[in-house]
Amino acid sequence: MAENCYKSGIRGCHKTVIMATEYDYIIVGAGSAGCVLANRLTENGKYKVLLLEAGPSDLRFWIQVPIGYGKTYYNNQYNWMYQSEPIPGLLGRTNYVPRGKVLGGSSSINAMVYSRGQAGDFDDWAALGNPGWGWKDVLPVYKRMEDHALGEGPWHGAGGPLGVSDISKDVHALTHRWVTAAQEAGLSHTSDLNGATIEGVGYYQINTRHGQRCSSARAYLWPARKRANLRIETGALATRVLFEGKRAVGIAYEQRGQQLEARAGREVILSLGAINTPQLLQVSGIGPVEVLKRHGIAVHHASEAVGNHMQDHLCFDHTYKSTMPSLNDVFYPWWGKLLAGMQYVLTRRGPLSLSVNQGGGYFRARPDSQRPDIQLYFSPLTYEKAPAGVRKLTGVDPYSGFIMSISPCRPTSRGHVHIKSADPHEAPAIQPNFMSTNHDVEEMLAGARFLRRLAETPTMKGMIKEELKPGKPLSTDDEIVADIRERTYSVFHPCGTARMGPDPKEAAVDRRLKVHGIVGLRVVDASIFPTVTSGNINAPSIMVGEKGAALILEDVR
Repeated sequence: MAENCYKSGIRGCHKTVIMATEYDYIIVGAGSAGCVLANRLTENGKYKVLLLEAGPSDLRFWIQVPIGYGKTYYNNQYNWMYQSEPIPGLLGRTNYVPRGKVLGGSSSINAMVYSRGQAGDFDDWAALGNPGWGWKDVLPVYKRMEDHALGEGPWHGAGGPLGVSDISKDVHALTHRWVTAAQEAGLSHTSDLNGATIEGVGYYQINTRHGQRCSSARAYLWPARKRANLRIETGALATRVLFEGKRAVGIAYEQRGQQLEARAGREVILSLGAINTPQLLQVSGIGPVEVLKRHGIAVHHASEAVGNHMQDHLCFDHTYKSTMPSLNDVFYPWWGKLLAGMQYVLTRRGPLSLSVNQGGGYFRARPDSQRPDIQLYFSPLTYEKAPAGVRKLTGVDPYSGFIMSISPCRPTSRGHVHIKSADPHEAPAIQPNFMSTNHDVEEMLAGARFLRRLAETPTMKGMIKEELKPGKPLSTDDEIVADIRERTYSVFHPCGTARMGPDPKEAAVDRRLKVHGIVGLRVVDASIFPTVTSGNINAPSIMVGEKGAALILEDVR
C-alpha cells in the first residue's frame, strides 16, 4: 500500500493509507438503506463492495431486545444524539435528534413500528416528476422485502428478509381498551394498518422476528457479511468524497486514528441518512454556495437542495394516570423487571419482545381532508423525560399510567441541515422549523381536539384516573396551541435533505438517485424523499434501499 501525507486543514497532517484494492462500489453508512445495498449489490458475486460505518457492531444485547431502545436512545456509543437549533415555532426550544451510529443505523435503535405510508404519498412522489416511484411501483418492492406475519397476499409478501410481526394478541390489556375507545370516538377498526388503506385504528405491526429486533442489519447484513466480495468496516467516519473532475472516485475516512482512502471503480453511494448525508456532501464541496463559502469550502458543485427542504413529524401527548394496571406496574418494581426478563429469556415473549407503541391508526382530522392526515399512538406506559426534549424510557413512573398521542402525517414546514464548519467531526446545525405554517398549526390543533374527544368516550373515562398533561383546562384555540408549542416534540423522522426531483435547481438527485451534476455518486436513504410519507419512515427507507439497489444493478446491465 502506498502512503502519502494528507493535509486536512482541520486536524493537521496525517499519514494517509491509499488502499491498493479498488472496489466496484463504496457504500457510506450501514443504516436502514445501506445494509440493503450491501446485501443486494453483493449477492450475485460480481461486484466488490466496501461498506463503511462510523459506529460499532450491532451485536449488543439491548439492540437485539426490542424494548431495549429505551437504553440506546440516549447512548452515544450507538447514537449520534444530535440536538436541533432553537426552534421559533416551539417557543425557542431545541429538540432531540437521535440517529443510529451502529450497524443497522436508526433501524437498530428505533421503536420498530412498521408503517409503509399511504398509496397517495408515493403517487405524490411520481407526480412531482419522479416516474417509477408511484404506489404501483413501490408496492412490489415492499412485498419483496417483507416476511410478513399476515402472509403472502395482495398487500404483503412472505419469505423476504425483513420480519414484520403482528402483535395484536400480545399487547397490553389497556391497548385493547384504547382500540375500543377509538371506535367509540368514531374511527373504524382495521386488522391491518398496512393493508388496502391505512385508515382506521388497530394494532401496530413491528419489525421483529422470533421475539428479537429485526433491524436492517439483522435482515440484510447478517446473511451477507461472510461473502468474500463484501468488506465491512466499522468505526470508520467518512470525512469527504473524493473527486476527479465531476466524477466521484472514492471516500476519505478515519479509522482508529488513521486517515484512509478507498477508491470506487463504479460508484460511491451515500446512505448516511437525512442528517449525515447532506453534512458529508457539504464538507465535500456539494451544497448551497452561501453555506460552503461561509466555511471556506471550495464549491465543487453548487446544489441549493443539499441540506434544505428538511421535513419531520411532530408528536403531541396527553398523559394520564390509569385506574387499571399498566406497563408501569411491570417495569417500575424490581421484581416486575425480573419476571419480564425471565419470560423473555425463556419464551422470547412478553413486554420485552414488543414496542411501547402498541395501538394506533390514522384518521382524517378535518372535513376537507382527502385522505388520513393524523397518526395516532397509544402507549400503556408513562416515563420520565430528560431535559431538552430527550426521551428516556428508563425512568418509568411509579404509578399506573398511559399516553395517547397524535402526529400529523404530512407537515408543510420545511427546515434545513447546514454544516457549522468544514470539520466533518462537528455536528451540523439542524433547524426543523416546526410549526412554521398555518397548515401545520391547524392540524396539530385538530389532533389535540380529537384527543379530548377520545378521552370523553365511555371506555376512556373508565381508564382515566387523572389527567397529568395537559392537566389544566384549555378551551380556546390559542390556549391549546400554546400548550402544543410548549410540549410537542419530534418523533424522529427527518427526511428530504437531498430530495429527489427532475430539476437540479430544486432537487439534489434524479429519479435514479444520481446526484445532479456529478458522475458516479448516488444518494440512497431517507434524505431523497421528495415529501415525508404518512407515518414512521423506517419501512420507506428500507424500500428506498431495495429500489436503489435495483436501479444501480439495472444501470450496469
